[in-house]
Amino acid sequence: MSFLRLLTIFTVIIMMITPFGAANAASVKVVVNGSEITNTQISLRAGLLRLERRGNSNSARLKMARDELIEDVLKMQEAKRLNIVVSEQQVSASFLNVARNLKLSMSKLNQVLKANGVSAGTLKDRLRAGIAWQGVTQVAIMPRVQISDLDLDKKAQEQADNSLNYDFILKEILFIIPKNSSISSSKRRAQANNYRKNFNGCDGAIELSLSYTDAAVIDVGRRHATQLPKALAKELSALNVGGITKPRVVGNGVSMLAVCSKTAANDLTFVKNNLRQEAGNEKLKQAGVDYLAKLKENANISYR
Repeated sequence: MSFLRLLTIFTVIIMMITPFGAANAASVKVVVNGSEITNTQISLRAGLLRLERRGNSNSARLKMARDELIEDVLKMQEAKRLNIVVSEQQVSASFLNVARNLKLSMSKLNQVLKANGVSAGTLKDRLRAGIAWQGVTQVAIMPRVQISDLDLDKKAQEQADNSLNYDFILKEILFIIPKNSSISSSKRRAQANNYRKNFNGCDGAIELSLSYTDAAVIDVGRRHATQLPKALAKELSALNVGGITKPRVVGNGVSMLAVCSKTAANDLTFVKNNLRQEAGNEKLKQAGVDYLAKLKENANISYR
């Protein structure tokens, strides 16, 4: 056999055994700090975006997918740097939550993804990056978020009004509607109004309730007005000790609240706690955006 023929055969064999490697090398579209993102990954992520109805064109979705994958790589790299490990159990649990939120079984979710040209792995990769970023947030971002107590005091004072400046000791009078009962809420409301008309203070609340079927008196205890729904707090604030609110329908019947004690108390703790949570969430969200932007700014990202 001639050298030329041997060379030809050898060339054909090389071409037969290397196309996939060559194709893979050609499919790399982005390299992020040495981590490769392929056109297959971008295409599958774009399919997920299409399923979520994000992006108004294929080209827009492909760009969104590429940018998302770059951020996911940065999130995973930062988690690794901070020794944050995401287990497969965490990813599976998150995947199950997605299915439950969509009111689907896991197998049905897999079918929906497959029918739309998206692999379950594509969704799991995104979930994995999200879990990793939660870890980064707790370890590296949350400690940086500072909230001024002075600002919270000022905002709490602005939100406060006179109807919220009371401490109450309350009793609930509940006209129960048993489960699967044919008793209507309007009938129980009429009974509650009758009780209310004859109510003469907390001391006689239990004795008066004995005149009615399925009427319970429950010690609610001390509540500041800011711990109650605002409309209910206003109604209670207008009552004197021994007063009782109008009947309102609740999940298990018809309820009224009786005022057993009422004292002025300008306590803004509850308002401040709500404001702290809102401000904290907003600052934490922005801090996360800034942190990721810094990672991207400092990264070595090569587009091909």
